[in-house]
Amino acid sequence: MDQAKPKGAGKSSFELIDTQILEQMLPIHQGSVLLDLACGKGLYSLFLSQLAGPSGLVYAVDLWEEGLEILEQDALKKEAANILTIKADATREIDIEAHSLDLCLMATVLHDFKEINADQTVLKQVLNLLIPGGCLAVIEFKKMDGPPGPPAHIRLSQEETEKLVTGVGFKKINTTEIGGYNYLTTFKSPM
Repeated sequence: MDQAKPKGAGKSSFELIDTQILEQMLPIHQGSVLLDLACGKGLYSLFLSQLAGPSGLVYAVDLWEEGLEILEQDALKKEAANILTIKADATREIDIEAHSLDLCLMATVLHDFKEINADQTVLKQVLNLLIPGGCLAVIEFKKMDGPPGPPAHIRLSQEETEKLVTGVGFKKINTTEIGGYNYLTTFKSPM
């Protein structure tokens, strides 16, 4: 993978989803500490920033420096001072305190980690970063031919996503359609 611009960088599923459903399904309140993992240009980060409010914090983590710079500029324009960008490889250690996150969002990136056999490493790291009982929210493309989205053979069905995530200790909470092309599954970390 090109480290300067990781696979899929620059593309976002944000325009394809129903943000009202996303807001209803995520257990976020004013003051929440959140992680947008592999955030790209940060469209989800900006959305999460509004939900967490000025007393909250959104870590926006990505390896793609240009995407983080775009997010920083957009955050300044929107006065989203609660977003902290971190350039990091999600398959390695991320410099965030263990057991400090209320929620982690992985928006259409789990299939990429699975394709490079890094899904278990990344999910275990997320498990370590979440507070006990914290939420992991996974948005993926439905397993069907595109576009939009990746080729059908690397997409994850709802069952495949559930198996991957519960395999490291998470408990499934809910799955719902979040648009014509995507689904959202939420999980809870062990208490």
